[in-house]
Amino acid sequence: MQHIIKFWGLVASGLLLCTPGFAQPTLSVGAGQVLLAPRTADNSPPPALGLADSMKGQAVPTNQWYSSLIFNPKAEALFAQPYTVRAAATGFELALPTRQVIPTERKDTEIHYPHRAPLVISPLSFKATQGKLAKVSDWAIDIAMGSGADHFDFTVAHGSPYVYGRVSRGPVAFQTSTAAQRTQLSSDDRVLTLSSGGQTFAIFGPSGVRFEQLGTQWVAHFPADKGYFSTAVLPDTSPETLALFIRHAHAHIQQTQVSWHYNETNNAVRTEYRVTTQVMEGTESKTLMGLYPHHWHQNKTVDGKLKGQYETIRGAIRILPANDFSTELTYRGFVPFWPGLQNHPRNDELKAVLKADVSNARRNMLQIGNGPYWQGKGLQRISKVMDVAEQQGDAEAAKRLQNLLKSRIEQWFSGKDRQTYFHLDKTLGTVLAYPEEYFAVEQMNDHHFHYGYWIRTMAELALRDPEWTSDAQWGAMTQLLIQDIATAKRGQKDFPFLRTFDIYEGHSWASGNGIGEWGNNQESSSEAINAWSALILWAEIRGDKALRDLGIYLYTTEIEAIRHYWFDVHNLVFAPEYKNKEVSMLFGGAYKHNTWWTDEPRQIKGINLLPISTSSTYLGLDPAHTKRSLATLPEDTRIYESRGKRANPTDMWQDLFAKYMALTDPAAGLKMWDRWGAVELGDTRTHTLHYMLSLEQMGPPDFSVTADHVLQSVFKRADGQRTYLAYNTANTPRTVKFSDGQVMQVPPRSLAHSKRLISP
Repeated sequence: MQHIIKFWGLVASGLLLCTPGFAQPTLSVGAGQVLLAPRTADNSPPPALGLADSMKGQAVPTNQWYSSLIFNPKAEALFAQPYTVRAAATGFELALPTRQVIPTERKDTEIHYPHRAPLVISPLSFKATQGKLAKVSDWAIDIAMGSGADHFDFTVAHGSPYVYGRVSRGPVAFQTSTAAQRTQLSSDDRVLTLSSGGQTFAIFGPSGVRFEQLGTQWVAHFPADKGYFSTAVLPDTSPETLALFIRHAHAHIQQTQVSWHYNETNNAVRTEYRVTTQVMEGTESKTLMGLYPHHWHQNKTVDGKLKGQYETIRGAIRILPANDFSTELTYRGFVPFWPGLQNHPRNDELKAVLKADVSNARRNMLQIGNGPYWQGKGLQRISKVMDVAEQQGDAEAAKRLQNLLKSRIEQWFSGKDRQTYFHLDKTLGTVLAYPEEYFAVEQMNDHHFHYGYWIRTMAELALRDPEWTSDAQWGAMTQLLIQDIATAKRGQKDFPFLRTFDIYEGHSWASGNGIGEWGNNQESSSEAINAWSALILWAEIRGDKALRDLGIYLYTTEIEAIRHYWFDVHNLVFAPEYKNKEVSMLFGGAYKHNTWWTDEPRQIKGINLLPISTSSTYLGLDPAHTKRSLATLPEDTRIYESRGKRANPTDMWQDLFAKYMALTDPAAGLKMWDRWGAVELGDTRTHTLHYMLSLEQMGPPDFSVTADHVLQSVFKRADGQRTYLAYNTANTPRTVKFSDGQVMQVPPRSLAHSKRLISP
């Protein structure tokens, strides 16, 4: 972190440089430099139109479920779960969406949860304005809809069954989209319940509130200095549920905060979710928290404490009367690469594909696009060939590839190239890369996808040349990319807290501005995992425990979210009408089996697998799901071709699917692979073959064993032989203890492996 402090000190003191031949000022970052303005022909990031004054002076939170509030000049629905809300000048809208099943030309279905039939809340003594973001905590926001001395504010939190409102003066009107009938569900004068469109809206006012009907509206008249209320859509109309909601309605959420702790002894990741409330009246200080499936499933700490649920796009959100809860997951580990294959009958084949990939490395470094995404994929692609060359004993080829990687990275990081460069934007608080790809500048999209490849490659190089990757040379630029996607401090001026990660939903969002009918979205969950594994490796090499533990928290939590919301391995989330075995595009208010660029089935399925590396062993956690998923490809392809379409090439990404299967069944994976077939452009024949032959020898991952070390993996064959791997990044030897009793001595800066026969 020290280099970042120095870095921003230079900005403050104005110690800037100008690159000869360019008008833009630059800032030195180690041996590299960033431009402080984009070049004339290049895009700038979007303006943050929707920030209240209270949010100015800190980095702008892009890539969040509420980011459209900041960037869209017109009000759009925010998907807070279980609710949708919209902060329009006509009033604040609150809705509990219900499922829509949409048939597609692909002969499958999409599942939508649109913002429909809202309760509209508006002040009567002054006119509301379109909402602006006024406050942010980890999974809650404040929206300001007033002007001057007239305040009309709302607090919305992920999972919360309440939305909290505040008005500075005058009464507030509540109007449903269809005629509402007041239902006498409670004798409490502070409570108004309205039945509309088959749903029951509840408004909880302060003592002394008076409700009256004025035409189609219901109006709340507040006592002086008590202009506050809570609003909910009840999950059911039982007296017990309403009593529960009344009891907790006046403990208003003020702050939400997550904390995480990694226990290296047993690989446990404990995450604590805590809210701070303000008791507006009464004595109850606890709120109701809505827990997603990845919070409550197999979580013994909440067993017997959950009180009712909402059926949502994320499955059942269950209600917990509490201000905190915790989860515990297992970090399953990985090593940067797998060992060489000794005396394998296919080593000549491996040697042949390695020779070809080394020969073509420069050309394969950059294909299709010229920007940071395709360059990042190319860098990691070649670094994986370097791994194999090194482990197979071809030191000359490994060194050649290492030098090629360094040269290309220096070209980008130097800031002196006329086409490729990084730009530090202090207005939003972000690092941008040019030439722009996939609206990564104009819409702030995909930073974790793009930079994850770069960080992973730099970590691989740091294993070999720590001096070259030091902060004095090129490591400082890497740290800057890490800060862009994974700053762990809140409210900073330079970068926002965990830019792309949704703390409460447990996964990342790819869209920077979040604009769209269905809210934010993420397609390639696997590229998010690639980024978090890169953080872990980089931090472990550098001895940065805080960053390492952050990476472990992100990596482990997102994997759990993927298993629920992309793969639904527990059958808790997908609608019964959804015909596919996985989601490829996850939105705030929809999920689909499609991609942004094609509806070709192989790419739809593969986008949530790539890149498959040694940190992708989580894809072997659910063998039954893997087999079910791959079994749909023939029929999906038949339907696609019946529409007059055809994949080009017809075996698109066959290497990716072979590796995916190999994590469950290595022999089956090898049978699927065609040495002369198509190659996914983030991988090579060399890495694919070495990957599957390694699994053939070691067996699939064995997740029943943990260890007291971060960089470790265990595999088990059908005959009962376990293989243990551990990498030691330190300069001194290390003893690694596995939970099954295996102990391994790992030399400094080395990969160690051992085998042990146990009962099958």
